[in-house]
Amino acid sequence: MPSNIYFCQVKKQTYRFYIFLMLIACTITYSNHFQNGFHFDDSHTIENNAYIRNIHNISLFFTDGSTSSALPQNQAYRPLVTTSLAFDYWIGGGYYYFFFHLSSFILFLIQGVLMAGFMRKLFNISVPGDDSTNAFIAIIAATLYLVHPAIAETVNYVIARSDLQSTFAVVVAFALYQYSAVSRKFYLYLIPVIIGAFAKPPSIMFAPIFLFYLLLFEEQLGIVDIFKPSRFKQVFSVIKNTIPSFIVSICMYLLIDKLTPKSWQPGGTAPLQYLITQPFVIAHYFCMFFVPNALSADSDWGLIAGISDWRFFVGSAFILAMVIIAIITSQKKLLRPISFGILWFFLALVPSSSIIPLGEVLNDHRMYFPFVGLVISVSWTIALIAKKLAPIISKYMPAYKKAFAVLLGLVLIIYAYGTWQRNEVWHDEESLWHDVTIKSPNNGRGLMNYGLTKMAGGDYITADIYYQRALKLLPNYFSLYINIAILKAATGHTEEAETYFKKGLWLGSAYPDSYIFYARFLNSQGHYPEAIINLQKAISLSAGDLFAHSLLMEAYQNTDNWDELKKEALATLQLAPDNADAKSYLEAAKNKNSKIAIEAQKVKAAPTAEKYLTLSLLYYNAGQFQQCIEAGNEAIKLKSNFPEAYNNICASYNKLQQWDKAVTAGKKGLALSPNFQLLKNNLQEAYSHTKK
Repeated sequence: MPSNIYFCQVKKQTYRFYIFLMLIACTITYSNHFQNGFHFDDSHTIENNAYIRNIHNISLFFTDGSTSSALPQNQAYRPLVTTSLAFDYWIGGGYYYFFFHLSSFILFLIQGVLMAGFMRKLFNISVPGDDSTNAFIAIIAATLYLVHPAIAETVNYVIARSDLQSTFAVVVAFALYQYSAVSRKFYLYLIPVIIGAFAKPPSIMFAPIFLFYLLLFEEQLGIVDIFKPSRFKQVFSVIKNTIPSFIVSICMYLLIDKLTPKSWQPGGTAPLQYLITQPFVIAHYFCMFFVPNALSADSDWGLIAGISDWRFFVGSAFILAMVIIAIITSQKKLLRPISFGILWFFLALVPSSSIIPLGEVLNDHRMYFPFVGLVISVSWTIALIAKKLAPIISKYMPAYKKAFAVLLGLVLIIYAYGTWQRNEVWHDEESLWHDVTIKSPNNGRGLMNYGLTKMAGGDYITADIYYQRALKLLPNYFSLYINIAILKAATGHTEEAETYFKKGLWLGSAYPDSYIFYARFLNSQGHYPEAIINLQKAISLSAGDLFAHSLLMEAYQNTDNWDELKKEALATLQLAPDNADAKSYLEAAKNKNSKIAIEAQKVKAAPTAEKYLTLSLLYYNAGQFQQCIEAGNEAIKLKSNFPEAYNNICASYNKLQQWDKAVTAGKKGLALSPNFQLLKNNLQEAYSHTKK
């Protein structure tokens, strides 16, 4: 007896050691992702969502789905996700990337541990008495999942934690069912499913997956056996045991549907075309498991026009073949993990690959949930093949076990390296969208977003090239017109900017950003009353958009509308109590100080070149170009090598159409900073008029 106890302890210690190695390998693989920035939908769900800045809004998240996003069309009911974001903001004391990534990554690691335990149980049912081998296969399978490049998008893309949290909930539910008799007796394993649904509805797919789990592993039935009269009693038992799961899932779906704001839109408009496109998309996901070389944050795939398209036949043939394999492998106890994994793969894809048309026909983060099943199926298949071939290979290669271990390690290293590279791609907006332009060259949105990163860096020429390429692909995309308008305004073409802003507003009248960016332009032109009207409209569409509130306060201050400024500042502080802008504007409203007056007082009290530069910019934005020049010259008196001051002077002379003086100021600034792109643009504007 003592020797048996000791043997069990050694096995447990060995298992834990390998789990530890798995976690270390995953952490090393993702060690370069913790400072990756926000991307895509992170802008309206995190960066510009006032609600997550106040930890006391948690109860509101569960009663008002509009708190999930500043963009009405994306206001899905996902209170668990919004709550977790609020905690990250609170713990980090602001928008610190590290804390947003850390919370998701910890959950990701725990999921890996639970997956290993879950698969170990599955494999032990299929091959009893070989726990050590099965445990090793399960750990390798879980490691493969954790370091797989296709999984990297969900881990890197902060708002995609909805997929992570809902999948985590399903895995926890299975682990509780397998390892806790109390959970099975009192249906406690359904609690994670309920919680996961508050992150994203796909967690309710636990019910049909659970049904097949009971059929295959507890009742030891194949799919064909379901239709045999002699097996009716067993099938009925499974149905009876899964009824609570289906009731909970249906109730959660109805609750989420009821609490989802009416403004939410799935994005797609052609259900039938979307449906016939999905078989080929599913085949693509399957291929990405083995050769993940076509991963793109925003694909350029379009809808299939009709069933005569060859891609529909290829996709349908693939699905049919996989279903046949699932049926055949379900008939033998040894092969049932293969069948179960395939069924999991397809059932997990139902929410995103069915009749409900989503905005994009495919997305990398949609592989996160289905790949849990696929890794079960593929890993078990490889293990069985290796075991079958072992006697033959051993005759020619006595050290085949070491060779197989090296090969396995090499595969994991290659996948981990691919994930490391995907982390690098997700580092910032420029790296992400540059990769999209390469992987998805026909994606107009990707081209536009890459152009946006170039514009942010002052490279207006390159930005315009990408905008024009995008315009050919997306002639009716409102956001593209808004960005072109911003570019035109930045290069001094205000009349063209106005035209593009109005076109974008016409195309995107239901989107708050259309009004917000046009209002910012109007503010910069001194057209404050019109800017106020547009900002009020934006806030009526999205009350939680902090950028709109900030611009509205700026407009009120610039028109000396102190009463409205005070009201707006207080309203903003209700949304975000720590908002520095709102606090500053509230103080200005109380003292009736304009922004320019406040900055002028700071300069007078303690003059510095930097303060004069800030003052000159305020004068410029207010349309007081002569005062901007004077403040810029004062800055240069205090700091002669100040190219930013020369830039403001050059831009102001352009506005005053004093082109020669603009050229003089621009040349002096470039002599100090030859790579100052914004100054190059302003100088080029001046040159274009002096040569006429």
